[in-house]
Parts: sequence; C-alpha cells; structure tokens
Amino acid sequence: MSSKKEKNTYRSNMVNRGNEARAVRKIVSIILIALILIIAVGGFSGYMYIKSALEPVNPTNKENVEITIPMGSSTSSIASILEENGIIKDARIFRFYIKFKNQADFQAGDYVFNQTQSLDEIIESLKSGKVMADPMYTVTIPEGKTIEQIAKIYATHLPFSEDDFLEQVNDEEYVEQLIEQFPSVLSEDILDPEINTPLEGYLFAATYEFFEKEPTVKLVIESMLEKTVSIVVPFLDEIESKQFSVHEALTFASLLENEARTEEQRKEISGVFYNRMEIGMKLQTDPTVLYALGGHKDKVLYEDLEVDSPYNTYVVHDLPIGPISNFAKNALEAVFNPVESDYIYFLHDAEGKIHYSVTHDEHLALKEKYID
Repeated sequence: MSSKKEKNTYRSNMVNRGNEARAVRKIVSIILIALILIIAVGGFSGYMYIKSALEPVNPTNKENVEITIPMGSSTSSIASILEENGIIKDARIFRFYIKFKNQADFQAGDYVFNQTQSLDEIIESLKSGKVMADPMYTVTIPEGKTIEQIAKIYATHLPFSEDDFLEQVNDEEYVEQLIEQFPSVLSEDILDPEINTPLEGYLFAATYEFFEKEPTVKLVIESMLEKTVSIVVPFLDEIESKQFSVHEALTFASLLENEARTEEQRKEISGVFYNRMEIGMKLQTDPTVLYALGGHKDKVLYEDLEVDSPYNTYVVHDLPIGPISNFAKNALEAVFNPVESDYIYFLHDAEGKIHYSVTHDEHLALKEKYID
C-alpha cells in the first residue's frame, strides 16, 4: 500500500514539474516574443523617425526665414541654428547626415531658407555661400604681400586704420590666443623675438567678403587664418615627410613666391634651393635682403647683401627666421614638388626669364650676358 502511494506521489510530482516546465517555457516564449516585438517596433520607429528627419520640415510652407551663420561657426552650431529656426527637424540627424555625405566648408553669411527645402539643398546653399544680400565689402589681397602692405589695402577699403591693423597683429597676447585657436598652422615659432611680425606669411592671399557694416580687425585676421588653414592642412603629411615644421614650409613658400611668378619656375627654383641646402650653401636669395632692409629697391647692391638680419639669406644658413610675405598655393606646392636638377645658380634677365647654371663660372658668364 505504501509503495502504491509513493508511486502516485511521484507521478503527481512529475506532472507538476511538467506543468511548471511548460509554464516556464510559455513565459520565456512570451518574453522573447515581446522583446522581439519591442526591438522590431523600436527599430521601425527609429527608422521612421530618421526617415522623417531627412525630409523637408513642411513641403507646403514656402515662407522665407532669414538666418545668419556667424563667422567661424562649427557644423554643430550651424545645425542648432537651423533647428532653432525650424529649417530642419533634428540637428543631430543633420550632423550625422553631413558626416555620412562627407560635406564641409560651409560659408558664413546671411541666408534665406524655407521649410520646403531638402537637406541636400540646404547643404548646397551653405557650401556655395548663396546669401540673401551682397557683401558690404569685398577685398582682394594679392600674393607676395607683407603684413604692412596688407594693412594698407584693408585701410583703404574697411572702416579701420592701417595702425589699427598693425597694432592688432603685433599684440602678443592676441597672437597667443590665435596660436590656441589655430594650432594646425600657428606655433610658438612665430613668437621668436627676432621675428619681424608674428603673423607675417600666415594671412593667405585671397578675395574676402565681409557682410558686417563695421568688420573688426580681429574678424579680418581670423577670416584670413581660416583660409590659411584650409590651404595648409591638406599638406601636413608632405610637410612632415620633408622634415619641415609648418613655419619652415611657409617660409620656404614665401621665398619661392618672391623669386618667381610661374608655377614651373617656382618648382625649378625649389630644386635649386634644395641643392644649395644639401651642399651647405647659403640660399642667397635677394628678396630676403629687401625684406631685411624693410623696403623695395630696383637693384640690390653688394653692400646690401651684408645687412645683419636673421632674414638675410646671404648671412644665415638655410631658411630665414620666418616668411617674408604671404604666398600663392602653387608656391607651397612647389616646396614639395621641386624639379630635380644639378643646378646651383640662377638669375633673372630683364624679360623675366630665369637662367640656370651648375658652376659659378657658368653663372658669371650668364650674368655678363644678361645683366652686366
């Protein structure tokens, strides 16, 4: 009897365990299905949200909205401005979209947008700088200009004086701020006490537009430095491969800018300068003498070559202490693409043609033929 009772108890326990196991499996299945549904719904909702954020805010609302993108605005701040003004739905999605599309170089200025525009249309406007109004000022800074010459150009076009500009570019505290603000191009090298003007050579030659009624000197300087960054940064690997600092590379470019006018001539003279440095010869380039003297002369005299200055390449070895002017992009390119030759000497004739030679005797013969 006892044995039969034990068997019934065992069967009962087994049944209960089976029921419990089935219940557990059922609960687990329900939980898994619920999780899958949550993930699926969440994923679908996320997809629909992103899809919606990529579409125009309101395809029927053509009311124009005037928006100002300040100078120096980051993509994050631009996205925030657009979202705050109702031109895009989500600033984060806009930023991700920009990265995905590899878009950059947005222009500061005053824009007119509306809610019917797609993200691509908005991006294109920001890149091309299509603004609602013409700039208040348009100023062109040519290549090969010194800081003093740049100051004179701005003083004739903008509402500040030459002295205002020069005082700002020589303000050491401000220059130190700029070094922190533009670390990819500016370094402590420009604070050397023997440097004539810290930002010499760093204010890129280009045409600049200003939309403010009274643009400040700081705005002008920082606009020019932003342009310099856009030109120089793509060459950072090449600068490193030549074992130059940025300061040395821009100094080299400024010499080529002043020694030649064509792209090919700059590459040829670049090769000559490398040859001279390789054999320990001084660069001996007249534009550095003129810069050291502080002015232009129609003809450099022998006595001028002896001027005691860290810029005078008839006195110092290798590159001068810093740039002697700003430069064109192809002058910087010539630093990294010299024409290989055995030439050590060169001279300019009256027509602007450059004549090269390997030996000093050949150089003297060319000099007698074309100059003396």
